Amino acid sequence: FCQETLFPYIKDNVKEYLRAHWEEEECQRDVGLLRKQAQEDSSLDGAVPIPLESGSGEEELERVIQAVVDNVHWQMSLDRKTTALKQLQGHMWRAAYATGHVKGELFEDVVPAIRKWREAGMKVYIYSSGSVEAQKLLFGYSTEGDILELFDGHFDTKIGPKVESESYRRIAASIGCATNNILFLTDVPREANAAEEADTHVAVVIRPGNAGLTDDEKSYYSLISSFTELFLPSST
Repeated sequence: FCQETLFPYIKDNVKEYLRAHWEEEECQRDVGLLRKQAQEDSSLDGAVPIPLESGSGEEELERVIQAVVDNVHWQMSLDRKTTALKQLQGHMWRAAYATGHVKGELFEDVVPAIRKWREAGMKVYIYSSGSVEAQKLLFGYSTEGDILELFDGHFDTKIGPKVESESYRRIAASIGCATNNILFLTDVPREANAAEEADTHVAVVIRPGNAGLTDDEKSYYSLISSFTELFLPSST
C-alpha cells in the first residue's frame, strides 16, 4: 500500500499541492523545513538546493516550487526518512484521505484479530517509521472505516529509530510495561534484531509485497502470514 499507493501519490501530486497551498502558513512551514534540510544535505551527491524567493513574479515562484518538487523526488528516491519530508507527506496524505482520494488498505485478518486481543485484555500499539499523524490518517480513513479506537497509542521515530534496541525500551517505559511482556510484529529483520536485543518478543510477518528473507532468517524467527496464527496469552 505504501509503495504502490501512498508514495506514488506524493510524487504525482506534490507540484499541484504546492501550487494550491503555497500561500498557506502550514505549507510555508513545510517548505522552510525542506529548505533547512536541503542546506544540511548540500554536501551530499545529487542534493537539490531550494532557493529563497527573491521576488513575487510567477516565473520566480514556479522556479522555487520546481526546486521543492525536485528535492522531494530526490529524497524519496533515496528512501530518506527526514522530518521535513515526512511532514510534507503527512499533510499531503491528510488532504488525500479527507477528500477520499486515498483509503488505508488493511489485510482482512487484521481488524478481527485486534478486536479479539482487546477483548482478552491486551493493549495494541502502532510503532512505525511513518509519522503518528500518517498512522492516524491510515487507520482513521481505512477500508474498514475509522478503526482508531482499536489502538491504545502510536509511536514513530521520534521515540527513536526502529533498528535501535533503546527505542523498544523507551516504548516499554512509556506504556509502563516490561519489554518481555511485549510482542513486536515486523517484516524487517533489522527491526526484529533490535527488538530482541531489548528482550522484546518478536514475530516476523510474511505478507505479499514484503522483502524476502534469507534461509537463516526463516529458520531463526517465528514467522506468521496472518494475525490468526498468533495465539497470545490473556492479559492478567
